[in-house]
Amino acid sequence: MATKHEQILQYIDELPVGEKISVRQIAKALSVSEGTAYRAIKEAENKGYVSTIERVGTIRIERKKKENIEKLTYAEVVNIVDGQVLGGRTGLHKTLNKFVIGAMELDAMMRYTGAGNLLIIGNRTNAHELALKAGAAVLITGGFDTDEDVKRIADELQLPIISTSYDTFTVATMINRAIYDQLIKKEIVLVEDILTPIEDTTILRTTDTVEDWFTYNRQTTHSRFPVVDHNGKVYGMVTSKDVMGRDPHTSIEKIMTKNPMTVGGKTSVASSSHMMVWEGIELLPVVDDANKLIGIISRQDVLKALQMIQRQPQVGETLDDIVTNQFTVMKGKGKGDDVYQCEVTPQMTNYLGTISYGVFTTIVSEAANRILKSYKKGDLVVENMTIYFLKPVQIDSTLDIFPKVLEVGRKFGKVDVEVFNEGILVGKAMMMCQLIDRS
Repeated sequence: MATKHEQILQYIDELPVGEKISVRQIAKALSVSEGTAYRAIKEAENKGYVSTIERVGTIRIERKKKENIEKLTYAEVVNIVDGQVLGGRTGLHKTLNKFVIGAMELDAMMRYTGAGNLLIIGNRTNAHELALKAGAAVLITGGFDTDEDVKRIADELQLPIISTSYDTFTVATMINRAIYDQLIKKEIVLVEDILTPIEDTTILRTTDTVEDWFTYNRQTTHSRFPVVDHNGKVYGMVTSKDVMGRDPHTSIEKIMTKNPMTVGGKTSVASSSHMMVWEGIELLPVVDDANKLIGIISRQDVLKALQMIQRQPQVGETLDDIVTNQFTVMKGKGKGDDVYQCEVTPQMTNYLGTISYGVFTTIVSEAANRILKSYKKGDLVVENMTIYFLKPVQIDSTLDIFPKVLEVGRKFGKVDVEVFNEGILVGKAMMMCQLIDRS
């Protein structure tokens, strides 16, 4: 039986795209409290099929496919530019395929403007009307309004006409930034991208016995299986260790490990690998919001995916990339004696013009990562970090980073990092790292 929360999410998901949603309406339709309705709407918004717009309300929008993530809906544009919807609200759920900046003669502008476009333009009312008739939505910059006739056309054609107080250049930059951020998200490999789906997964039921485990073990040569109840919800995990020496007729429910660790499809592969290494887990069940099994991932799947990610070209540049791109290596005499240099660029500073705390953390982590890789092949995750000394460092300074490996074992490494600027100590940190073996 689905919970009230799950029922509301399903109800919202089944609403037609473009439908307006309110807490009161959902509370009344499903006979739940307004608090329960509010929480479900917020989760639907996080999942990307509902959007809340100031002065408009909450609407159902299209669920984005991963390959379509760089496309924005008009509803998202309103939020990005702090816009006001002047007309065509019923079309806010639609996806735009490109935006056109209206800084040319009207005839030339219309040659570039077509269905599914967004025309970014100032207070040129005739252009607003022509764009709508060509099937494009309109974003008016400079905080200007438009004619009532244009608003009526927008309502009839279900094409939004939006006003923002920002200028054209700022608006184009803001929309580009949003698309760029989504491209970075697109590159992050998620569990749902690599899982073995449930139809290809061997599962045991709580009503099965040890004898069934041996049957599946012979058929698949696998020794670990998720256990589900009659609703398909993950109930436990069973491994060879649990069945050894047991009577063949013993119920799986009695010997399995209850409440096993699980991951969702939207969990990143990097986060899953962290969890698996830390807990020593070989197999993780993947579940939906209702804790129903949708597939499994193995440690092998995760490590293969991590290696694949490192070989992929990247579209977007993250903060970590900006920092690590500044790294240069000064080769030391022996193993683990390398020294690194890093230039402090304006992007790496805080509002005071000194190096930001987060950037310093990234510098220290990168130095530790590189030095440990000279000892062991594989990836690592930071278990804990203590920064016990940090002085302000100005823009355009060159940092000399001295990582020193204090201890390295099969599964962990301990590194001390000292950072100097012009011979003066400006930072000290100690790190403990878990090592992920690629074999």
